Amino acid sequence: MEAITVIYLIYLFLAFYFLFLNIVLYIHYRKYIFFCPKPKRDYALTMIVPCYNEGKTIEETIKSVLNAGYKNLKKIIVVDDCSKDDSYEIIKSLAKKYPKVMAVQTPKNTGNAAGSKNYGAKFAYTEFIGFTDGDSFIEKGAIDKMVGFLNDEKVGSVTSSVLVHNRESFIGRVQSVEYKIIKFSRKLLEFVDSIYVTPGPLGIFRKSAFDKIGGFDEKNMTEDIEITWHLQAEGYKVRMAVPAIAYTVAPSKFKVWYKQRERWNLGGLQTIIKYRKDWFRKGMLGNFILPFFVSSWIIGLFGLVVLVYRFIRGFILRFFATEYSVQTQTALFRFSDINFTPNVLVFFGLIIFFLTLWFTIIAFLHVKEEKYKQESLFVIAFYMIFYVMVYPILLISAGYKLLRGNKKW
Repeated sequence: MEAITVIYLIYLFLAFYFLFLNIVLYIHYRKYIFFCPKPKRDYALTMIVPCYNEGKTIEETIKSVLNAGYKNLKKIIVVDDCSKDDSYEIIKSLAKKYPKVMAVQTPKNTGNAAGSKNYGAKFAYTEFIGFTDGDSFIEKGAIDKMVGFLNDEKVGSVTSSVLVHNRESFIGRVQSVEYKIIKFSRKLLEFVDSIYVTPGPLGIFRKSAFDKIGGFDEKNMTEDIEITWHLQAEGYKVRMAVPAIAYTVAPSKFKVWYKQRERWNLGGLQTIIKYRKDWFRKGMLGNFILPFFVSSWIIGLFGLVVLVYRFIRGFILRFFATEYSVQTQTALFRFSDINFTPNVLVFFGLIIFFLTLWFTIIAFLHVKEEKYKQESLFVIAFYMIFYVMVYPILLISAGYKLLRGNKKW
């Protein structure tokens, strides 16, 4: 058996495993996807908003937190990380206008979101603390739908449904498809206690758990992934409130998008290295999250290897066949060369494609939006066929940067 065939079979096995896992989880828990427990009491909450050069969006972000409608919201601590634009002036003016808004500024630029988040957390004394990015907007009622999960003292954090705000550009619409699928998949992972990230646009933490683990890791490029793994390692659970929606501004240009996704992959690699000793330890972190994270990347890399191999092999064979035909003056193509015998590997590949398509449709059916139109079939097809092919390239690029020690934000 050829090595490439073995690689392909491993790829198929992993792809089938995770696809069927998601399908089984959906079938078994579909009635609970939108469930949100009611809070047992009015928990005191402080919201923290990190900000760096967010002058265009920070006012709308702060107002969205104020208008979210959570009754026992004590403070909104907006942390300016020494912005170079007018962000801090806007924040201070809003602090004068709204008593609940508190404007603070870091002594010096921390260089990442984790630094400003940790700085803001120093001013919070409530039982729960929440975070939202300076370019994200919380839907009304979102916080109320999240805090009930924290009735269980074993729950360390609760995440929300993060969707794309700006969908004018084509890349924005493609990312909207991506975010919806990620959102749906994240909820399914909750049912096996394996949510691996509490995204920045909206997350709520138990303050005692946050303090116990020392807050966000300021050396990690994806502090939202690292803190979730840290909570899991300490025995805390992570939950997700699907009806709680936060919209975020996604990159509208390819260069910005590529830089962001490269950073995400770099931070993911940092997190895997940090928790590498927890394989098959620390509950679901070592027994599922770590293997799941690594395996999903292996699937992407294997897929890229197979694609590149088949393309190069096909090109070389066609080149030499053409050269031979010209020299011997024989037909380059004959009808007798057509082979209608089914290829087993291609057959399984098609099954994976159609199962993925079905899963995508199910994910879309579980997104309830009123102010946005559904993405077109062309955008969905582009995401499934072309967009996801860039993932392994980003991983390779991030790995190269990590080896070189390039960890700039």
